[in-house]
Amino acid sequence: MYAADLVVPTRGIGCYEITAEIAEHVARSGVRDGLAVVFVRHTSASLLIQENADPTVQADLLEFLARIAPEGAGYRHDSEGPDDMPSHLRSAITHTSEVIPVAAGRLALGTWQGVYLLEHRRAARTRRVRLVVIG
Repeated sequence: MYAADLVVPTRGIGCYEITAEIAEHVARSGVRDGLAVVFVRHTSASLLIQENADPTVQADLLEFLARIAPEGAGYRHDSEGPDDMPSHLRSAITHTSEVIPVAAGRLALGTWQGVYLLEHRRAARTRRVRLVVIG
């Protein structure tokens, strides 16, 4: 087993690709065949495996999330600002963890797949992601 903590600085709402950093740790782990478990330690950010070839996919995804969990919708929870509850809702309908197969010492992602941290808050944050490689 191999474990590492990734630190992901964000600049506000957006999709931040972390595939390369995860792949680097998987290679370092020495695990040839197994699983990489990735977990974000926040309730207002999430993880997603999504297309990484065309950036309009990420733009459309963020616009979709903003439509289904908009700011200013009269949420009771607003003590941390108007973007807080929408960020929790966006996180609830995406993922806080992903499990990725490891084959021949590499992430077994599809051709156009990348792993993204989705930042749901407007302000810059430092997000922490736990990676565990088992094999």
